[in-house]
Amino acid sequence: MKVEKATIDDVKQMHELVNKFAGKGEMLPRALSEIYENLRDYLVIRNRAGKVAACVALHISWADLAEVKALAVVQAQQKKGVGAALIRACVEESKALGIPRIFCLTYKPGFFKKQGFKEVEKAELPRKIWAECYSCPKFPDCDEVALVYDVTAAD
Repeated sequence: MKVEKATIDDVKQMHELVNKFAGKGEMLPRALSEIYENLRDYLVIRNRAGKVAACVALHISWADLAEVKALAVVQAQQKKGVGAALIRACVEESKALGIPRIFCLTYKPGFFKKQGFKEVEKAELPRKIWAECYSCPKFPDCDEVALVYDVTAAD
């Protein structure tokens, strides 16, 4: 399985994939425009036919912090290490960029804990990360779980 940078041709497939899970309440929806505007943040894994089988975004929040978001894996590829491969790629990219810590807000904390993330109180995260939250339909009653990963400890 090969993790690659997403391309313009992947955007509509990523949008459909993420919003399929969002429709089930398993993640927050992403606007097509948001994916286009942040395309450089995205990584994908494609199936043999070249279609997006999984995606994730690593978004830089500050000098010492990046966010893992929009992690989605097609149903047929779940529980096969695809999501874990994307998380490993995010950790490696964080290391390469010199970002010591990554975080996520998720409805699936068990998966992230298996990848080495630790649960934290949302209040422990800097206020800057909440800028995106103002447009969320669940704001201010966020029910996602906050987790962090110490990239420097991953060596």
